[in-house]
Amino acid sequence: MTEVIAVAVITLLAVISPGADFAMVVRNSYLYGRPTGLFAAAGVAAGVLVHVSYTILGVGLLIASSTTLFTVIKLAGAAYLVWIGVRTFRARAEVTVDLESKPQLTRLGAMRSGFLTNVLNPKTTLFVVSTFTQVVDPGTPVWQQAGYGLFMSAAHLGWFGAVALFFSHARLRERMLKAQKALNRAIGSVLVGLGVGLGFAR
Repeated sequence: MTEVIAVAVITLLAVISPGADFAMVVRNSYLYGRPTGLFAAAGVAAGVLVHVSYTILGVGLLIASSTTLFTVIKLAGAAYLVWIGVRTFRARAEVTVDLESKPQLTRLGAMRSGFLTNVLNPKTTLFVVSTFTQVVDPGTPVWQQAGYGLFMSAAHLGWFGAVALFFSHARLRERMLKAQKALNRAIGSVLVGLGVGLGFAR
């Protein structure tokens, strides 16, 4: 029971901690609407399952012990965030306030952006690997470890789904779209900052 509580508390704290996933879901939600934001959230949740899978299989221990491998993952994630951030910063205010118009980003594209942001995020790698190596007992049954992983993914889906619902609310979104240029630059700067920070983090 202590292990279950520890995993739950650590997961919830990690999920609500602002980061690249949060910025990505906010970006997709306010720019393209609720369905797109929710698919981005689903992509984040799917990314968590990737981290859980390789950790349970033991690859997580390799990543934790291999400085070179972790550095490659870190730099790839940093580059992706910087690329998305620059694109967002330089985007012109072309999205209309018509909430019924067709999104410019497909749902598959939104899910892919959320998935890649999470999979290439060293923060999530460290969160999952450290949780399973420091909190979960090696003797814990695999089915229970898988349950922890599903909980982590569900927690991400629930939190970022709520974020998508909030930032895609019709009135809020309309106001945000009217200030689209400034918001693009703000969110783009945050994403670039996160990417640069990850790239230089030790």
